[in-house]
Amino acid sequence: MILPTKADAIIALVGGQITLGSDGSNAVYHDGQTPPTEAEIKTKFAEIKAEYDAQEYARSRKTDYPEIGDQLDALYHAGVFPANMAARIKETKDKYPK
Repeated sequence: MILPTKADAIIALVGGQITLGSDGSNAVYHDGQTPPTEAEIKTKFAEIKAEYDAQEYARSRKTDYPEIGDQLDALYHAGVFPANMAARIKETKDKYPK
């Protein structure tokens, strides 16, 4: 997820089709929405930013974890899949060898 912006807060508040400047300014509301107040925008932005900040660990972990395919392949080779899943994986590996 990219760092949240004022535009994200406006979109979350009003939904529908909106055209915004890159900094969230010059909003044009295309579906008859009621423009939010600056206080509503600030409150919503704070909520979105707090959620973003709370997920920093997940963003950091994502770059350090091995790819999911590598993780699953390691589990397969370790023999921890149920027999039916292992058979299906083996069938696919045999069908498309390296």
